[in-house]
Amino acid sequence: MEACHSPEQFNVTSYAATAVAVVTLEAFAGLWINAFIVSVIYITWVKKKTLNSNEKILMALGCSRFWFLCISWVNSLLSVFYPKHLHVHPTLQLILSLYTFLNYFSLWVSACLCVFYCIKIANFRNNFFIYLKVKIDRMVPCLLFGSVLLALAISVLAYDVTEKLHSKDRNFTCPGNFWEASIKMEKHLFHISFITGFGYTASFLAVITSALLLLFSLWRHKRNMQTNSMKDLSMDAHIKAMKSILTFFIMYSINFICLILTIIYSAKNENAMMFLVFMYLYAFPGVHSLVLIFSNPKLENTLLRILPCMKLCMR
Repeated sequence: MEACHSPEQFNVTSYAATAVAVVTLEAFAGLWINAFIVSVIYITWVKKKTLNSNEKILMALGCSRFWFLCISWVNSLLSVFYPKHLHVHPTLQLILSLYTFLNYFSLWVSACLCVFYCIKIANFRNNFFIYLKVKIDRMVPCLLFGSVLLALAISVLAYDVTEKLHSKDRNFTCPGNFWEASIKMEKHLFHISFITGFGYTASFLAVITSALLLLFSLWRHKRNMQTNSMKDLSMDAHIKAMKSILTFFIMYSINFICLILTIIYSAKNENAMMFLVFMYLYAFPGVHSLVLIFSNPKLENTLLRILPCMKLCMR
């Protein structure tokens, strides 16, 4: 078996070591943020013995992002400090399939959350939209279950393709990141590439469409209140929702662009660009979850109560 060395190994290692240091900071921040969301919702579940639809989605999103960051962080450490462990069959296959499952599940749950906000908050007189508004609470478990099935199917395909490539090419297990493995899979089997692109694009379109519809509805509501010179007590809440959805819109757009750039620059082996792209992809689960905290009154109030206690403990 050929050695996995190249003339640029020193530069690659330098970028990888720097990336691991930054990813570690981002991962621990994201782990804390998502663990906070899960903990607060779990305590609510224990007290009330039930969860509403919004809390169910946030619980699933927090759990998936927590474990996604764990797997990503473990892969970073193995790739840089313990690369030989990735040669042990089927370490790479299992890590790649877990990463794929958690990544897809997180993306689709995020899309479900944005669609849920759109249907719950937006006001349209369309009969189909009214039907969705009435039935959305019953549809949430089905949406989450469908997200699990879709992510599981893609992760099984990822494991199968990685296993086949491993048996054909021993060099496939050379130390590297998940995206390098994904690129090799896409070069060998077209259907994996098609399903991967469809999954990312469909979730992105669902989020963007929901965000645009909700922004239009809230903007129209705000304009009507100003035109009629009416004071709406919920106006502040509507404006806050508009800011949150606009933030979601911008973050998801950047995230989708980074996913595309990752595929492009992984093939070209552009280390500098890959470093910047990966920093955003690893920061996204934490930053987006933090935005969700400040857009949810219960989570925000709990966090504001905890922060003074944390400051006292650190002194």
